[in-house]
Amino acid sequence: MIPIIFASAVLNLPVLISQILPSDGWGASVSKWINDNLVNTINPIYLTLLGVLIVGFAYFYTAISFDPVQQADNLRKQGGFIPGIRPGPQTETYLTKVLNRITLPGALFIAMLAVVPTVLVSALVGGSSNAAFAFGGTSLLIAVGVALETMKQVDSQLMMRNYEGFLSTK
Repeated sequence: MIPIIFASAVLNLPVLISQILPSDGWGASVSKWINDNLVNTINPIYLTLLGVLIVGFAYFYTAISFDPVQQADNLRKQGGFIPGIRPGPQTETYLTKVLNRITLPGALFIAMLAVVPTVLVSALVGGSSNAAFAFGGTSLLIAVGVALETMKQVDSQLMMRNYEGFLSTK
């Protein structure tokens, strides 16, 4: 969710800046381009920039939040290891390689989840920007996340009271 929020904020920054540009000359042409391409959320330029920024911010956020060096050190201190990988620098290298491999598909999935519903709704409704924005992938992602978290909390409450659980297959 964080890459989508960052990408949306970065795309809204030029819209905000265009409000203070001069109303004649170069300021008018820049403001017109921004209003034509970045204000409308179903514009192909907006959607392409949104997807690219989401992928970029996914890599950025992953680099900030997960430190392979620290994780390898924590594994070593706790006596843990990855089977077939020696503790220390080899573990750091392995974690970095795995992190890079899983970040790209995850980033592409998040970008697709944010962009595709907007495209589908705008194609089905006929270009209504408000409908495409209201049923976008971000709201879908939030709704599914809240539903999963609620189910997890209900299951933990049931387990505390010695029931089998809400999600169990028994």
